[in-house]
Amino acid sequence: MKHAPDFETLAHDTDDPNPWLALYLDRSTPLGDQVKQAWLADSSSPSRQYLLPVVRPLARLTIVLFQLLKIVLPRNLRASGPLHGLLVWGLTRFVRPEANWLILRHFHIGSDILAFIARNAPEGIDVPTDPLRPQSIADLRDHVFVRHDLNLFNFVIALNKQLKVHDLRMEPPQQVDFSDLAEPPVRLEDMPNRWSNVLDLQTAIELFTPAYQLFLSDDDFWRATNSLQLDETIASYCADIMQGHQHLALVNNRHPLVPLTTLRAGFRLVLHGLASETLHALLRRYQQQSELAGDRTAAP
Repeated sequence: MKHAPDFETLAHDTDDPNPWLALYLDRSTPLGDQVKQAWLADSSSPSRQYLLPVVRPLARLTIVLFQLLKIVLPRNLRASGPLHGLLVWGLTRFVRPEANWLILRHFHIGSDILAFIARNAPEGIDVPTDPLRPQSIADLRDHVFVRHDLNLFNFVIALNKQLKVHDLRMEPPQQVDFSDLAEPPVRLEDMPNRWSNVLDLQTAIELFTPAYQLFLSDDDFWRATNSLQLDETIASYCADIMQGHQHLALVNNRHPLVPLTTLRAGFRLVLHGLASETLHALLRRYQQQSELAGDRTAAP
């Protein structure tokens, strides 16, 4: 992969320590080595160092201008199909392999976490889910970005309606069922790797966010950006199931009752991606411990 350092073999110079090597070797963030390698290779790329500081303020200015434009446009005007076509085109031609891999992983991870919560909800609670598991960038054309946001809100509403009707709360089950958790099957080596695939994850998100706003209705864009406020909510459900709140340690999009403006949506989306990876990695760690104990399920 172009510009991708191998942190396993990177030399340590005590007079000039590499900050990315320190982050890779640090184990306080529970990510697998391949995910952390891809994340830090993307974060340390020239694109993020030189392009992001220029792109971010311009993208935020564009969001403001589009917001003013939306005042005079029909409120429900949306074009999800063209938006997803544009996103697929941009991801395929301009975005780094590591970033594309992390994006595809995100949909699998989100589906796993919601399924895990639904399966371990109190007895009598049955919450339908709509798993999103794209195998390639082209699969994102099926309105996957918009469906991802809808899934999250629909899940929280359906779960809590049933909890309220039955006067129940999320709590540890007798045995935690980890069967919905799996390593996403998408492979880094299958991602596009042309000479033009140079944009890092954060720069790509900053560039695509105004397009997301332009092609969707104002309500759709507001819902998408504020879905990021539910990271702590989802982590809290998992903490209730597992009887531990270490799941909340690296969630930074809180508090869900204090929605932020759309200007920081790009940065918050990156935090959302990292929080999801962290939570999934923690749950997978519990799953592996359960399997080592010789059972698919384990008491929390």
